[in-house]
Amino acid sequence: MLVPVFTLKLNHKILPRMVALGRYDGTHPCLAAATQAGKVFIHNPHARGQRTSTNRMVQSNQDSDISLLNINQGITCLASGVLNPQLGYDCLLVGTQTNLLAYDVYNNSDLFYREVSDGANAIVLGKLGDISSPLAIIGGNCALQGFDYEGNDLFWTVTGDNVRSLALCDFDGDGKTESKNHAMSIHAFDLNSDGVCELITGWSNGKVDARSDRTGEVIFKDNFASSIAGVVEGDYRMDGSTQLICCSVDGEVRGYLPGGEELKGNLMDTSAEQDLIRELSQKKQNLLLELRNYEENAKAELNAQLKEADGQRGVIPANTQLQTALSVNLGSDSQSAHVELCISTTNDTIIRAVLIFAEGIFEGESHVVHPSLQNLSGCVRVPLTPPKDVPVDLHIKAFVGYRNSTQFHVFELTRQLPRFSMYALSSPDSATEPLSFVNCTTNERPQRIIMWLNQSFLLPEDAEFQSAPFQVCFTSLRNAGQLCIKIKPGGEISINTDDIDLAGDIIQSMASFLAIEDLQVEADFPAYFEELRKVLVKVDEHHAVNQRLTADMAEHSNLIRSVLVQAEDARLLGDMKHMKTRYIELYDLNRDLINQYKIRCNNHTELLNNLKAVNQAIQRAGRLRVGKPKTQVISACRDAIRNNNFNVLFRIMRVGTASS
Repeated sequence: MLVPVFTLKLNHKILPRMVALGRYDGTHPCLAAATQAGKVFIHNPHARGQRTSTNRMVQSNQDSDISLLNINQGITCLASGVLNPQLGYDCLLVGTQTNLLAYDVYNNSDLFYREVSDGANAIVLGKLGDISSPLAIIGGNCALQGFDYEGNDLFWTVTGDNVRSLALCDFDGDGKTESKNHAMSIHAFDLNSDGVCELITGWSNGKVDARSDRTGEVIFKDNFASSIAGVVEGDYRMDGSTQLICCSVDGEVRGYLPGGEELKGNLMDTSAEQDLIRELSQKKQNLLLELRNYEENAKAELNAQLKEADGQRGVIPANTQLQTALSVNLGSDSQSAHVELCISTTNDTIIRAVLIFAEGIFEGESHVVHPSLQNLSGCVRVPLTPPKDVPVDLHIKAFVGYRNSTQFHVFELTRQLPRFSMYALSSPDSATEPLSFVNCTTNERPQRIIMWLNQSFLLPEDAEFQSAPFQVCFTSLRNAGQLCIKIKPGGEISINTDDIDLAGDIIQSMASFLAIEDLQVEADFPAYFEELRKVLVKVDEHHAVNQRLTADMAEHSNLIRSVLVQAEDARLLGDMKHMKTRYIELYDLNRDLINQYKIRCNNHTELLNNLKAVNQAIQRAGRLRVGKPKTQVISACRDAIRNNNFNVLFRIMRVGTASS
């Protein structure tokens, strides 16, 4: 069993997700963590007696091993690592809602201080792709941004939502965990010395667990008294071995050593003999249960023979099969439209209950249908309303028998729900064709596109498509929106829909099925682009307001300093009347300054919301393309926003390039 090799109790509360370990002098590992007071404390047990009290960093009065770094803003993320390989030691990265600080702890100086317009919710340091220098990668409002050691912006891309956590690791498992708590920190660490990193997860309930890269099985776990704040690794004891270091929000720190070569496998039970005994015991229980079922079935079969005259039967026929079918049910109105799963047997047996597991469709990930005795039949219909356009595997278990059966046979099968199952086939003449469109050209044969249609949509069995040209139209079961896909001679494909997200999903699905690596398109979404234009105008207005408020606050700050000096002069001269007048002015100025700060905070919040909408629009424009054209569109859109050229931005979104 793994046990902590050291435990510390620090007299500072630690903010969740904000723990970092670094060698800030190139030799000694130090633990850094953020506090609620807008400070970062650095615990250095290796340099006792050395006191620092210059620039940002000061020594703690409570603990000689701790130095405090004053940020004077709410800290949102923290990391450490080698940002400049030429220095030979780690730097500390501190993110706030508006800025990123790269700090040289050893020299107690700033490396760079950059404004981050998209906010800094998460940070990770390392090499990315083909970029040779290490990057400090910031995750913010629908965006990722990477800075080098000089503060140069070398990487930027957009994401589908706000970034809350980042990790750079070579881990091939799915990393999925089952828990009702939030994962506060993730880390890759070889905990059992098998040469492959396990996924280490720290949870909000104080649990730390390690999962196997092959099976996802929990091979180690421990519990803290409070939520996990961060998980890092390093040789904190300076004994030549790397420890896994876990910190809680209450300041408790535990370091763990990896197991030796003889402990490969499950660290929660290192005895091979116990593993074998447990495995054999489980097999024994399964065999005993199977034997008991055979005995009960034999009794049931005998009873069935005795009750045959009364029309009662027991064991189901050996050729009984379970069949499933998926179809679109339009319902009585648009709100009741859904996908219908029909589960039926091939004879006169009945279905007593159905259990369905599906991710993202049912609350709690599962759904049970248990018909009443009066409604028992050989067919059960289950309504499905998937909220998103993603393919979903339906894992079905059905209990099949007769009305008077006391035991039921369990059928298990899996059926996949197509990605665009919530779209019903409609007549091209039944609705107005959407004005928004995406046009592209491929070298694929129409038959291959028809295969994609059959795989991705729920089409009637009698649906037939002729060779190009042909048109197929659908109606959304969620909002009655229209979708038309036209296949023209020469490989031209036209997708008409007012939903830009749906258009992007169709392009990505089609490209994946047809193995298209690069795809350029021409697109136009007039209504969406008009809303985006309004958002861009608001962004400019918020920037102007922010600059004006910043200037006003600077002017107020200078005035406050002047009035404070006058008030103190009056106090020293004994002029109580003028001192009182100046302090009243000082009180009013401070109140105005606080009010301006509140206005600035509200303005900044609205600015971030609008920037999020802009970044989402760039991502949507990128999802309309595949491969290099996608990357080029995202990069060109960002350059257009930097240059404040909105006309070029919309042209890029429409045709993919800025040139005419």
